[in-house]
Amino acid sequence: MRSTPGPVRAILVVMTQPVVFHLDASDPRAPTAEQWERMSSEERRRVVAALPCEVPLELFMPEGDAHRLAKSRALGALDAFYRRIGRKVYLSSELSVYYPGEPRFAPDVLAVLDVEPHERSTWVVSHEGKGLDLVLEIHVSGEFAKDFEGNRRRYARLGIPEYFLFDRTRGRLYGWRLPRVEARSYEAIMPQQGLYSSAVLGLDLALVDERLRFYFGTAPLPEADELVARLEAMVGDLVGRRERAEQERERAEQERERAEQERERAEQERDEALRRVAELQAEIDRLRRG
Repeated sequence: MRSTPGPVRAILVVMTQPVVFHLDASDPRAPTAEQWERMSSEERRRVVAALPCEVPLELFMPEGDAHRLAKSRALGALDAFYRRIGRKVYLSSELSVYYPGEPRFAPDVLAVLDVEPHERSTWVVSHEGKGLDLVLEIHVSGEFAKDFEGNRRRYARLGIPEYFLFDRTRGRLYGWRLPRVEARSYEAIMPQQGLYSSAVLGLDLALVDERLRFYFGTAPLPEADELVARLEAMVGDLVGRRERAEQERERAEQERERAEQERERAEQERDEALRRVAELQAEIDRLRRG
């Protein structure tokens, strides 16, 4: 008896071709979102590894100590604050940032919330899974329009929620924020009693004696040199306490030694008195017998 064949099932095998991605050394860019989606994990890994991490001179013009100190103070204050409250915030300076299909850029200071703050050589948005949350640029020399106009339009277009600009030359601070997640044009952050509120950082920014300071409520975040001064004062206080304790111990030891010497002298005097009494008693007994 012949069995009736069942329905024929067709299996369609789709062969995907590797994504062809060419890296232009003169203008390195991360793959577009479409290219990234079509890549395998290995292809993505190779692309991320190939993206240059060094910052070219046209993106980072050395501007001396005024520029360096402003960046280091900002990073030091923010890093110490978030470590203290136990929040994961990635902070970096002049790191090559790659948005999908966009020219790379390297902000003076960048912040990304709620990601592991381990060391990185680049920030590739597609690889990390999110873009920057805040950028701070510090203008000391060069074209002010680049930071004020060009970067402001670029960062808004890329969807970076907040952008702050510290014009150290003129002693001015500016802040902008996207009014909505989907917005691609900034609105100015208006200062309240000299404080510019950052919703991203949960802090306020202000200029104090021509220095950029961060505030948590009414308290300024201590900067690295201030923390060092506090630690040095604490160390000095501890050293002073240790020296005073050592002096007290030495005085107590001296007092103990003096007390021990007095006790020994008292015992010697007692023994001498007992010996003398015994001699006198013996003499009395001898005289009585005689």
